[in-house]
Amino acid sequence: MNLLLNEIVEDLLEAELTKHAITPLTQKYSDLNVTDAYHIQLDVIKKKISTGRRVIGKKVGLTSTAMQKMFGVEEPDYGHLLDDMKVMSEGKVKINNLISPKVEAEIGFILGEDLKGPNVTWLDVLMATKYITPTLEIIDSRIADWKIQLVDTVADNGSSSRVVVGEQLTGIQGIDLRSIGMTLYKNGEMISTGSGAAALGHPAQAIAWLANKLYEFDITLNAGELILPGALSGAITVEASDTVSAHFGGLGSVSVTFE
Repeated sequence: MNLLLNEIVEDLLEAELTKHAITPLTQKYSDLNVTDAYHIQLDVIKKKISTGRRVIGKKVGLTSTAMQKMFGVEEPDYGHLLDDMKVMSEGKVKINNLISPKVEAEIGFILGEDLKGPNVTWLDVLMATKYITPTLEIIDSRIADWKIQLVDTVADNGSSSRVVVGEQLTGIQGIDLRSIGMTLYKNGEMISTGSGAAALGHPAQAIAWLANKLYEFDITLNAGELILPGALSGAITVEASDTVSAHFGGLGSVSVTFE
């Protein structure tokens, strides 16, 4: 990795540690491309792993039209989920450990088999899936004021911060994942609704995209990992004392409180 990319890696790590966001990378470094951004992300993750953290899954972001419009991008991104990012349902998250958090609801996939591209299909994803579970992803940007383009969010681990995992595990047999409904609440007030089809038409299609994208970097989606296929509606901003919950019908519910 060249000196410039290494400097960006250190800047992102420092921003996360100090909770002080940095100038958008696309403003400061106009020549950065998406491949550079993925290498930056991977090096950030390597540095975190070297301190004892462990990868527990991956996430796809910006799969819904709502999220792509919100951030002005035209393709998904991905990030890594680490063990210290996991929060169990009904848990609490300290708002001062974050910069500018938002929450989105997703159908989490727990793999029973490895998936590696190329040419992974959504049917391959379904065959490799052991369970699905309700999740909330807490996204947070180390880029100032969420002024992100695709390069910014990719370098910043897909703007990922925490994943809240529901207690209920459900097998996928006989379930049409496209039609699964989700209702998102903040402090008891319904904010939005969505369905599985919001994630690239089918959440398993989003995971197939991820497996094939990761092939470019010789990365496998491993059995036992939690994979998030993308939000079912737009992200909502949160502050201290807010409680966010998502209800997925027969799949169960998941909630988190900020303090």
